Amino acid sequence: MPPNPWFSWSYVQNNWGEISQALVEHTTITLEAVLIALVIALPLAALAHRVRWLAVPVLGMTGVMYTIPSLALFSILVPFTGIGRTPVLIGLVMYALLILVRNILVGLQGVDPDVRDAARGLGYGSTRLLASVEMPNALPSIMTGVRLATVSTVALVTVGFVAGYGGLGTLMFRGFRSSYNAQIMTATLLCLLLAVVLDLLLLLLGRALTPWSRTRGASSRTGARAAAVATGAATAPEPQEPQEPQDRTAVRDA
Repeated sequence: MPPNPWFSWSYVQNNWGEISQALVEHTTITLEAVLIALVIALPLAALAHRVRWLAVPVLGMTGVMYTIPSLALFSILVPFTGIGRTPVLIGLVMYALLILVRNILVGLQGVDPDVRDAARGLGYGSTRLLASVEMPNALPSIMTGVRLATVSTVALVTVGFVAGYGGLGTLMFRGFRSSYNAQIMTATLLCLLLAVVLDLLLLLLGRALTPWSRTRGASSRTGARAAAVATGAATAPEPQEPQEPQDRTAVRDA
């Protein structure tokens, strides 16, 4: 029986053209799907935030789409869109919507009411309030949703092979059919690496876009330490100087 290792550098070298093409396809469709879903989710979440009774149907609609099995969804879309990139992209956008809408809505609802009142006191209208105050304050939650949606999309792209566009998932499927372990493991590791790299890049982007969150955390910690020191200084008893012992010999002589 010929050897069938899980790791084979010769496989990577001999098939790098096919592997790199699958990796590029996987990366581009992931980024495109998350970007399109974000463009759709931002106004949806903003509308649900302004018109409170819309929050339940919007989240319910995106939740129903998220519960559809990916294999079934891609198979349903193929008769209408044909085989290829389009049905996979539509499915990925649908799955990313729930994560993005929910996180954006949570971020908008978590804005400090005092900040809103201060902005209204300065004459901010609803549109300016949303764009200049609420959205910037909701950025940490929004970036968390983007990171979650990106990582989940990287995993879901692999199922796109049923519609003829699965990126690294196509290599996995071929490896399963031929029982070629090196092909399966190579595609799997590249998926994991891609998810980690994209998540780290988005983490750095989120920190760059929200420098005040780090400053606020450092300020709160410094303030807590200062308060503790001040409280301790106010309540601690003042040290007393030690008294010199009496000279017993002098007492006896007296």
